[in-house]
Amino acid sequence: MSAGRLLARMSVAPALLVVAWLMVSLPLLLAGMFRPGPAIVLFVPVAVVVVWLGLRDGPRGAGPGAARTAAGSPETGAARDAGPPAERLGPVPWWVTGSVLAITLAFLVLQTAMCSEQIIVRRDPASYVQFATWLNDHGSLPIPQMRWAFGGGDPVLSYESPAFYQRDDVIWPQFMAGLPMILALGGWIGGTYALLAMAPLLGACAVLAFAGLTARLVGPRWAPAGALLLALTLPMLWISRSTFSELPALILLLGGLCLMYDVRAEAIQGLPRSARVKAFLAGLSLGLVVLVRIDGLRDVLPVVVVAGLLIARRRRTGVPLMTGLAIGVAAGLIEGFTLSRPYLEYLHASLDPLLLGVVVLVALTAVMVAALRSPRTGPRLRALGVSVSRGRLPNAAAVLTVLVMIAFAVRPWVQTVRRVPTNKDDELNAQFIEATQKVAGLPLDGTRQYTELSLYWVIWYIGVPALLLATFGAALLVRRLLRRHSPEWLLPYAVIVFTTVQVLWRPGITPDHPWATRRLIGLVIPGLLLFAVWGLAWTFRRVRRLGYGRRFTNAAAVTGVLLLATPIAISSAGFMVTRTEQGEVAAVREMCGRFGPGRSIVVVERVTADRFLQVIRSMCGLPAARTAETARPADVWRVVRKIESAGRRPVIIAAEAGQVAPYGPPTQVLELRTRQDERTLVETPNGSWTFNVNVWMSEPSG
Repeated sequence: MSAGRLLARMSVAPALLVVAWLMVSLPLLLAGMFRPGPAIVLFVPVAVVVVWLGLRDGPRGAGPGAARTAAGSPETGAARDAGPPAERLGPVPWWVTGSVLAITLAFLVLQTAMCSEQIIVRRDPASYVQFATWLNDHGSLPIPQMRWAFGGGDPVLSYESPAFYQRDDVIWPQFMAGLPMILALGGWIGGTYALLAMAPLLGACAVLAFAGLTARLVGPRWAPAGALLLALTLPMLWISRSTFSELPALILLLGGLCLMYDVRAEAIQGLPRSARVKAFLAGLSLGLVVLVRIDGLRDVLPVVVVAGLLIARRRRTGVPLMTGLAIGVAAGLIEGFTLSRPYLEYLHASLDPLLLGVVVLVALTAVMVAALRSPRTGPRLRALGVSVSRGRLPNAAAVLTVLVMIAFAVRPWVQTVRRVPTNKDDELNAQFIEATQKVAGLPLDGTRQYTELSLYWVIWYIGVPALLLATFGAALLVRRLLRRHSPEWLLPYAVIVFTTVQVLWRPGITPDHPWATRRLIGLVIPGLLLFAVWGLAWTFRRVRRLGYGRRFTNAAAVTGVLLLATPIAISSAGFMVTRTEQGEVAAVREMCGRFGPGRSIVVVERVTADRFLQVIRSMCGLPAARTAETARPADVWRVVRKIESAGRRPVIIAAEAGQVAPYGPPTQVLELRTRQDERTLVETPNGSWTFNVNVWMSEPSG
């Protein structure tokens, strides 16, 4: 196997494996049978088929449509490439593939060594871990409240906690099930530590997929630069140490875009059957982003339009692409409205307009397809497209790209984004922002969202040189696309620009860092780095055409990569070797052991209930409930008697000894001293804060 073929294949293999796993796991979860036996037995043959179809080169030689598709159609471009599609990267030296593998493996080793143990619920990573742990052991949803263990329940008791909604007599986890189903595989293999180690593995796969996309769109010799730049960014380092949904979503997005490039290569070679299969898999990969993150609907909207264009122009890959996309999106929506409905209800203010936008876009795309295929309007629209490509619009679009970036740059001087709380969650968020402002010595204003600084967030993590080069590259690319050049960039460019503009305008996340970086790493930072590397490659190709020798231009290219990498490395240097959230697994296991079997846990203090209610259910395997904040000791004693009448032993827990002392001698069951990520609002995070947790228990005796 050649170096180019190996690089091409290994960069899409992670996405294909994730696709196979999700398509097997979701039906099992919906049926309440998500167990290791059925899942693995079904996954192995499905993965073999999906990977084989996605990686195979197809039969050598031209297919029936070779003469027509190679004639320079807008879909395929000129038939100037030769050899099997995996060789479309051109001659690839082994040092390129070796460098990409070395960077990926080094990233994996570093991230595994620095992997956090976020299992105590405070923010999303621990919520995903507890969701996955429940699936790992039970294989079904919803989570029972187990009121029987509390003598049938009591008006003073509730069973919900952050990210776990109480509905009727069950509990529904927050978030989509895509990531928890992936994490559960790690839990089956090696328990909680292996489950947590899935994050570095997914992060390394994302770096590898980005290298593959860089090789395809920029050139194989630039793939190591792309992998290195992404791997060095603080957001990539940060999310790859904890269980964030952005990791599998990024793999699916990048892998799907890589597959679409390969689809075009197959079409050039005249392999329509292979191209259609890969187009279906590409659409499926892109659509399944919704199963991982519901806001992935926004990221894949441009795919609908591009698929519509292919269908309108009677390209054989259009229908498979749209079909795969529809199946992937449908899988996500089915899971969302059956197993994550309370979460979608919570998001209705932003989700409803998004769903409406999807419907409108699909309708408009159908109209576009009909118009382009109509004998009356089709020729006129195509002629209009040709005239546009020869007019001033390409130059105007390039100028507009620069102006948009300038507008984001001046935004802090003309706008201050605020959000007035309208519900309890908004009020808690405002209190959190005020607490962070107080620590940072900033004016207290919980309504501040700091959204106007979004472009400067990007600068913090990739530096000014990369941003300027990315803007330059994006402007040149839109000019080329409108002039009907570089068609392989159409879908990647549309997805990256569409998502980047929306995220920069409205990140929609609590603005403390590094937390807010998860919005940027979803596609903004990878996309801008891709534009920057393309701009750098374009520049040095022009320098070489001026007559400078290969040695000079190679040295200049290395210097350019170092110029991009240096600000990135400086911003992430403090974080790179900082370990946070350590010791939580051992501490929780010890706590569970101290409880013992046959106990019913009652939490009488808010913070401890928020952090540990689902931890106790998932990891200790014990029923857990919380008392209302207005509960009196008499109410707690009433609950104690009900638990005893059910034949179980009550345990009261809280954060301080004095809070459990009224019910029996206090015993400390958890004492954790570790570090947590720093929280900043107006500067790059570069440190960590102390994080201490205490849990005390008492065992009442009636």
